Amino acid sequence: MAITEPIVEMEAISIEFPGVKALQNVNFRLFPGEVHTLMGENGAGKSTLIKALTGVYKIDSGTISVLGAPRAFSGTADAQSAGISTVYQEVNLCDNLSVGENVMLGHEIRGRFGINWKKTNEAAHDALVGLGLGDIDPRRPLSSISLALQQLVAISRAMVSRSRVLILDEPTSSLDANEVEGLFGVIRRLRDQGVAILFVSHFLDQVYAISDRLTVLRNGEYVGEYMTPELSRSDLISKMIGRDFSTLAALGSNRGRAVHATGKPFYSAKNLGRKGFIDPVDIDVHAGEVVGLAGLLGSGRTELGRLIYGADRPDTGEVRISDAITEVHSPIAGLSRKIAFSTENRRDEGIIGDLTVRENLVLAVQARRGWARPLSKREQGDLCEKYLVELNVRPADPERLIKNLSGGNQQKVLLGRWLATRPELIVLDEPTRGIDIGAKAEIQETIAALAGEGMSVVFISSELEEVVSLSERIVVMKDHRKIGEIVNGPDVTAETIVDLIATEGNVA
Repeated sequence: MAITEPIVEMEAISIEFPGVKALQNVNFRLFPGEVHTLMGENGAGKSTLIKALTGVYKIDSGTISVLGAPRAFSGTADAQSAGISTVYQEVNLCDNLSVGENVMLGHEIRGRFGINWKKTNEAAHDALVGLGLGDIDPRRPLSSISLALQQLVAISRAMVSRSRVLILDEPTSSLDANEVEGLFGVIRRLRDQGVAILFVSHFLDQVYAISDRLTVLRNGEYVGEYMTPELSRSDLISKMIGRDFSTLAALGSNRGRAVHATGKPFYSAKNLGRKGFIDPVDIDVHAGEVVGLAGLLGSGRTELGRLIYGADRPDTGEVRISDAITEVHSPIAGLSRKIAFSTENRRDEGIIGDLTVRENLVLAVQARRGWARPLSKREQGDLCEKYLVELNVRPADPERLIKNLSGGNQQKVLLGRWLATRPELIVLDEPTRGIDIGAKAEIQETIAALAGEGMSVVFISSELEEVVSLSERIVVMKDHRKIGEIVNGPDVTAETIVDLIATEGNVA
């Protein structure tokens, strides 16, 4: 790791949008030969700072220096000319071109009769070899390789332009563990070549595995710069959210641990199943209880959640709500029986991006009421005022398009949508996936509070530690069937669930 003068220095950067101070006097330094991670919860200003550095946004005040010289970027081309390249989460490549054509796009080698494709492909191969990717044939169609390899191709293209600064924005969000390690190998190679790398990720394990230095932002303000090995994870989380980690560590520690799992359950299903989707399952949920659904990807967690709500129609089983036999065969039936369901697919099945926060939040209430009786503006305003404040949605602007909110704030609006229906049972499928640690903590605390107020909660998460933290009982799924049930307690850990999945035994 080279300790020299910074290649990029941003001082007292401020950017203001109508009604929003996105950045206020933020400092940032980027050194050659380092991986520097920008940390902060959604809405902290990370994306805004990156867009200021890449010329997408014009700064209102402050200075940007590259190699000690002041620069004023009026567009992305200015930033690229200064040696700053960005590879985004959604890879910006051309599927209809070859790997080599994508690597050399804009840098093709030309001869008397146009592009010399032989030399261009050779140059693309050299660029790939330089990153340890010599096994990729530059003549291969880009569409034929994995997303992970496409990201590496995008990095190769950035290096062809001799970038001194490489910004990687959430590059691992769609990669498996082996693909992440391959990407990290390329990042380390570039770092050792003296490239300054700005890495953005929500995955703390990955941040600590690859980063040399951290800068933390909170609410558009600079918190501090730290050497990664010198900052513990708990201290990092505290700095990101502005609260002591002990508050978060205590989350769930006072959960009743099955004190609610006595007497008649609010919701009870026997042999609930759907042929081809999930084998018949027995499940009870008591008032004020959080029941976690745990299992590996494809275990049947989501399928069970959808059956409980009525998003899918079961073909076996008996359901009792408040000890009365009933049918929940459709979403409308679920809503009418005070059951709500928040989908794991926030983008495609949750938010409607071109509608406002207000229009998204009132959808479920309006659907239950019927479209012939539209909510008045006052009723809509009252719902927004209540849930935007209670859930700490930022900015609390009901007329802002929801697609312009961060992922964590979109998730809060979706949660508000279902809470506005005043459910007695809510099914939450991956409510904290893909959001930052601060928004995640707020949603977890909301879930615990809802149960404390007597609401029944079915909580689905791929993060086993999160399931253990929040749940009183844990239903464990495997291969689309229930394999066991765990009563939570001091000795229950994520490993307890893993062991059950591995052995398919029973834990009492």
